[in-house]
Amino acid sequence: MLAVPALAEDDVHFSKVIERAQQLAEEAYQAPEESLPEVLRELDYDTYRQIRFDPEHAYWKNESPFSLQLFHSGFLFQTPIALNVIDNDTATPLPFSAADYTYDGNAAALKEQDLTGSGHAGFRLHYPLNSDQYDDEFAVFLGASYFRIVGRDQAYGLSTRGLAIDTASPDGEEFPAFREFWLYKPDADAEQIELLALMDSPSVSGAYRFVIQPGENTQVEVEAELFAREDIAKLGVAPLTSMFTFGEASHERPDDFRPQVHDSDGLLMHTGSGEWIWRPLSNPSYLHTSTFVDDSPEGFGLMQRERDFNRYLDVEAQYHRRPSQWVVPLDEWGPGHVELVEIPTPDETHDNIVAYWVADDTLDAGESRRLHYLTHTLNTQPDAHNLGRAIRTRHGRAGVPGQADSSSLEQRQFIVDFQGGALADITADQPVELDISSQHGEVLLPQVTPLPNDGWRASFRLPASEQPSDVRLRLTLNGEPVSETWNYVWYPDEE
Repeated sequence: MLAVPALAEDDVHFSKVIERAQQLAEEAYQAPEESLPEVLRELDYDTYRQIRFDPEHAYWKNESPFSLQLFHSGFLFQTPIALNVIDNDTATPLPFSAADYTYDGNAAALKEQDLTGSGHAGFRLHYPLNSDQYDDEFAVFLGASYFRIVGRDQAYGLSTRGLAIDTASPDGEEFPAFREFWLYKPDADAEQIELLALMDSPSVSGAYRFVIQPGENTQVEVEAELFAREDIAKLGVAPLTSMFTFGEASHERPDDFRPQVHDSDGLLMHTGSGEWIWRPLSNPSYLHTSTFVDDSPEGFGLMQRERDFNRYLDVEAQYHRRPSQWVVPLDEWGPGHVELVEIPTPDETHDNIVAYWVADDTLDAGESRRLHYLTHTLNTQPDAHNLGRAIRTRHGRAGVPGQADSSSLEQRQFIVDFQGGALADITADQPVELDISSQHGEVLLPQVTPLPNDGWRASFRLPASEQPSDVRLRLTLNGEPVSETWNYVWYPDEE
């Protein structure tokens, strides 16, 4: 696990944000006032893109390795946030200034407008991540409670959220939003940056503290105090939001030159009992919600295991550089479950994957809850994962070629290839076995064979059925697991 930065004790500013959050929860919810000038509310996509923050105006540019740039309100960002800077223990508002921006093309007309009250849509943080000669953007806070981070030589992909409420619920999802931020001005030799945030929504208010440390794997320590205004049916903690359009196991594929299109290709979990579970992602025909019951999990994350350009062939989107992101609890989360939501999407412009933790202990009106966890980017696997990993999942019809009346024509053939970790030291003549089970129905012809170059292949068939098949398998040697557990649900009605 990455090193955890030490948080300042008895932080007066954080205490004040906590007090504000608690006071908000004791009052009826009030939506933010619509203060945005009409000319900004009506901006279209192309015009909004012609508004750019001037890097020469970056805050702290010549005072610290960190610098701050801002996002203009307008277009989709209709509710401005308040920003403050804490310097020498004094918090000072950071007002909107049109002089910080360039307005080109159609946006040039905005220079003649009164933009008073437009505020800020969000902000981004810069640091010399890849080179001492350039300040790379490594974190951005923009929209509701969303934020994204990248590490060295990574490109933005999945997003993180402060909280998820009633995701994929029949009554609809609630999106809490960060309303105000306080950023501690970083020192001249700072290696991390700290900020506070006030969250509010109809059901909950909260005070957040983020300590962000850029590097090869950029990490964020998150500490929060939540106060429930209403009963919350499903509180999603440490939510990760990503995109999966199609991959190697996708049955339905668009007419596209690219072999795969996704920001993440699987959900990885490290359970409280020490088991590693891998669930490949899918773009379903209808919404799927999966739950993985656990007690005091060690961690979970959405992973981008395919990191070879040849697996995507996309020189613009750079999917092979999209980071994985891992969540590590820093206190006991107790009993609950990791929940995975997969939503149908026609293309890559929509995030359709969400994963988060839900505690069995619900949060009801008048109650509070403390959260404390670490989330960080990855190019590989978590350090503690030393088992063989599933590198390939493929399936197809099991019929015999040339035999139209083959008895196996309606069966489904699956192959799962494992590689690395403990498998690297196991030779092909050793008695590796397949431990496999299905929650519904039977599994046919299970077997395990060594691959020609490196690794092992598990294969099996599923008989024709109208019911989904939830299959778990792993490789063992002398009764001990030598691979993670591969878990997959086959929905025959989506064939």
